Amino acid sequence: MSAPQTTSLEVREQLVEALRLDLVGPWPGHGLAEERLPGWVRPSSWYLTGFLIPSGTPPEKSSDADEDDDFELVAESAGLAEESNDDRKAAKKGFFPSSMGLSFLLAREAASLDVFVRWGDYSQAEVQDSNGKAVAVWQRHRREQRVPVPVSNGSEPVVHDVPESGGLQLHVLVQAISSSEIEAHIPQGTRSVSVFLVNRRPPSTADEGKADLAYAFQPEIEIRSQPPFVPRPDLRGAYAAEWDEQVADLHYADAPEFATGHGVSAEWEVVDGACRVIRTAWIPSADVEKTSTVEVPGVENSMERLGELPDGAATASALRPLVAQYRDWIERQRAGVEKLSGTRRDTAEGLLRFAGVAATRIARGIELIEQDANALDAFRVANRAVARALKRRLAIEAPRWRAFQLAFILLNLPGLADSRDPHRDTVDLLFFPTGGGKTEAYLGLAAFAMVLRRLRHAGANDLGGAGVSVIMRYTLRLLTLDQLGRAAGLVCSLELERQQDEARYGKWPFEIGLWVGKAATPNVLGYKGDGRSDSARTKVRQFKNDPKGKPSPIPLENCPWCGTRFAPESFALLPNDDQPRELRIVCTNFECDFTRDRPLPIVAVDEPIYRRLPAFLISTVDKFASLPWVGPSGALLGGADRYDATGFYGGAEPGTGTRLSSPLSPPDLVIQDELHLIAGPLGTMAGLYEAAIEALCARQVDGRAVRPKIVASTATVRRAQDQIQSLFARSLTQVFPPPGPDRRDSFFAETLPSSKAPARLYVGIAAQGRNPKVVMRKAWVALMGAAERAYRDAGGHKNPHNPADPYMTVLGYFNSLRELGGARRILEEEVQNTIKGYGARKRVREETGLFQDRTTFSEVLELTSRVPTNKVAEARRRLECKFDDQQRVDCAIATNMISVGLDIPRLGLMVVLGQPKTHAEYIQATSRVGRDDNRPGLVVTLLNIHKPRDRSHYERFPYYHQTFYRAVEVASVTPFAARALDRGFVGALVSLARHTQSKLTPPRGAEQIGDVRAVLEKRLLDVFLERVRQQPMADDAEREERLRSVQNRVVDLLDSWRKIFDDYQSAGVAFQYQKYELPQPRPLLREMLDTQFESEHHRKFRVNRSLRDVEPDVNLFLKDLSGIDVEDVK
Repeated sequence: MSAPQTTSLEVREQLVEALRLDLVGPWPGHGLAEERLPGWVRPSSWYLTGFLIPSGTPPEKSSDADEDDDFELVAESAGLAEESNDDRKAAKKGFFPSSMGLSFLLAREAASLDVFVRWGDYSQAEVQDSNGKAVAVWQRHRREQRVPVPVSNGSEPVVHDVPESGGLQLHVLVQAISSSEIEAHIPQGTRSVSVFLVNRRPPSTADEGKADLAYAFQPEIEIRSQPPFVPRPDLRGAYAAEWDEQVADLHYADAPEFATGHGVSAEWEVVDGACRVIRTAWIPSADVEKTSTVEVPGVENSMERLGELPDGAATASALRPLVAQYRDWIERQRAGVEKLSGTRRDTAEGLLRFAGVAATRIARGIELIEQDANALDAFRVANRAVARALKRRLAIEAPRWRAFQLAFILLNLPGLADSRDPHRDTVDLLFFPTGGGKTEAYLGLAAFAMVLRRLRHAGANDLGGAGVSVIMRYTLRLLTLDQLGRAAGLVCSLELERQQDEARYGKWPFEIGLWVGKAATPNVLGYKGDGRSDSARTKVRQFKNDPKGKPSPIPLENCPWCGTRFAPESFALLPNDDQPRELRIVCTNFECDFTRDRPLPIVAVDEPIYRRLPAFLISTVDKFASLPWVGPSGALLGGADRYDATGFYGGAEPGTGTRLSSPLSPPDLVIQDELHLIAGPLGTMAGLYEAAIEALCARQVDGRAVRPKIVASTATVRRAQDQIQSLFARSLTQVFPPPGPDRRDSFFAETLPSSKAPARLYVGIAAQGRNPKVVMRKAWVALMGAAERAYRDAGGHKNPHNPADPYMTVLGYFNSLRELGGARRILEEEVQNTIKGYGARKRVREETGLFQDRTTFSEVLELTSRVPTNKVAEARRRLECKFDDQQRVDCAIATNMISVGLDIPRLGLMVVLGQPKTHAEYIQATSRVGRDDNRPGLVVTLLNIHKPRDRSHYERFPYYHQTFYRAVEVASVTPFAARALDRGFVGALVSLARHTQSKLTPPRGAEQIGDVRAVLEKRLLDVFLERVRQQPMADDAEREERLRSVQNRVVDLLDSWRKIFDDYQSAGVAFQYQKYELPQPRPLLREMLDTQFESEHHRKFRVNRSLRDVEPDVNLFLKDLSGIDVEDVK
């Protein structure tokens, strides 16, 4: 164990070995199989799990002595969007196991089984220490017995005594399979067999200190059969009509499950396609192989060279080999398809048809570049801009596209460039594992869209190409901030291109806007005397006065172009500090391209965003809840028709500026990243607002509505077509790259065996009878102590390339803030104190031990929704620091805030406390570690075996991880369900009404409802009823009911709007949308928590300010001690 490690892979193996030895003990053949434990501690206290107590042990002696049943309760703030609802049901008190077993399927011709039972017994003894002094020890004795088991059907288990075991028994139950559904998928005569090892030894009741003499430690059952074991059929795909399940059935046909554990996990060996050995495993492990991009020879993938090709013909010649080789691959796959039959063959042929469609679309993209001069120029500029940004950000000497990135861009060019293209309305879903490079693919597409828009309005004096061209939407703060730096670098690169040829790309700068909540950026500029602590003015003044103690006013700490850290002089409020209209940002590095009088093209405050209309808008989904509340926000979606030197103006500010020759076009491209997160209540609300957003983004071309091109991305997907149709009302979705008949090969990507690229290793730990906090504490201490040992053995800080560095920071993942809060106390107190001396945890006469004392960490880094944005950015920076850095992190804890958006290649070790609520969340979160091939990831999942769901995942641990992409849940999005309409429809309706009619857009435009009522009602009904018609529904009756409901709601809300206006007009009171727009008028819109209303008409216009605030009201009924109602509070 003390030999220097040469690779991170070897260090990972060392950590896993130390973990197993520390929690369970030695296994057959290990050098410590005859170990001696100190006599002052019982083996059942030394080890966490992996032992069987006698079945007759009294209950009071069968459980963990630690009575603390759960983590410390920590109050959670309401409305924390990224936290899972915690399961508050108390788990039943657990007892140590007295049995364990396996279930499997056995072929008809198998007459007997060879069962090998291995375990360790511990006896009390005395040995001499190094000084010759007698010391008490627990001496381990290796045990192994072979038990031949004849196989015959029966209704009761057959008991077989394990020879020379003192009371261990095998209980074997063999049953015929009676289910017709299962029989159809297994060989005739197959039997179901369950084998249990039961400790029937007499318990020691006289002396509790001797109880362990009757325990069986490190027990293992290994079963061998000459006729191979029959794989357990996965019936999910047997009769599935759902396309995704049919694909999964085809893809995982070669990944069978041969056994499942009972109180323990199961493993098996497959040789030449046959399994003849299965066994139990207390700490199971599973490799999740890495998916890697494939390079296509003969295709020009250099960004710089593609940006310099002289003409369309040369570009097409450089790219066409991509299509030719893709089509050749499709033809080669057909040979394997011919060997299939039935549904699997139909499915494989369908997959190849989709691949053929993709190849044709890529070819059409190449033809567009060849024939359209503007498209060619936009493509070349996009290549140069992405290359320049990558060279700046990552110091890549010669940036290159991965084949799937280039293909995805080419595939989407016709639909983006031509509003009449049949794939304009297709939603293209980029489906690739995390870390594969999805971001660069759609940044390249975004660059093309922005440049093409300018080229079609060429001329330095033509502002028609201005306005928002690309909207990139996210759901979580961390994800948004992570992408901001990348996208800002791209926009800086595009702006330098524009400055070099202003006549061609327009005089209005390329800019990027960050349109998110006030927790991340200041939403208002502020003014002198406003008393606001969240304004840009206040944040800039604070940063100038205390740059070390206060955060940057924007969620970037460094210049996105040169990397120089922002200084107080980087931020200027213009034209003056008292009444600013702009927050200008410059780099303090005088050699940077964006310094002095050349500001960075970043707009991070809402008010300037509404005027500047940046070409690239990064936003959270939530922010679109601003549409009914904020009049100028509508200009982001097109329609601004006036301008001046500071920006553009739409209907919210009539009479301001000089009129444009034509209104600015709506966005050309919408990018929805991490599509799987737009589900549940958030997805449902987003789907409602999306009806209004898309209607506002649509424009009329030759008498037909043209909608923006939509692309999305995810690493976990199931039934994406239904989700996208519910969200965007687009009937056609195409996944790219289309999967091939073999899940390991899609032409653009391949799954690499562990021999070629280290897989991410998952290890499962569950301990029946133990308190979850004990399991966590023991595992965490063992991992940190073993990592410290490996780090020092490899040279410590003196080795700048220490292979143990990826495992020196433990990233903990928790399912709720409550669990995280309780764990934080354990880490800061118990783990911190224990790890100081954990190097002393040695067996008798063990020289070096498995662990090393570790200097305590001063703090536990937290990444959750309750952490301020500037602290999140600081945490990311510190996690990137190597362990020899003063800013290093020993331990970080997080919730599902990190399941997307945390891309730090250094991280190699994660501990997951409990199975996350969804499979997608588990896959996404655990992929945060092991993103670098040279730093293979280790994920240790701590499962609570007393919870049925955790137990199921533990007992089937290897099979689950081998197929967990198959288990991804269907995203539920129901925007027109009754409760969704109750909570969100009025916001969507006012969003569309306010911004579709220019008379209604200004603050007091709400008073114009009478003038536009008829036209407005028709418009609203046209949009929302058509949206309902496009929704996936169970049947026509449901659709008709939803149509009637929406129609009635539109009419009723407009009637109430008109009634409110009439009442105010009669009283001589002015009327506007919200009370903060102008000082005097009364508002139409009310907060969701408002309780005082002039009438029921006013109550109908309660509107969310966030798409996440959708939980229903709760009525609290208060009674006095006699049971009489005191009051009710809503």
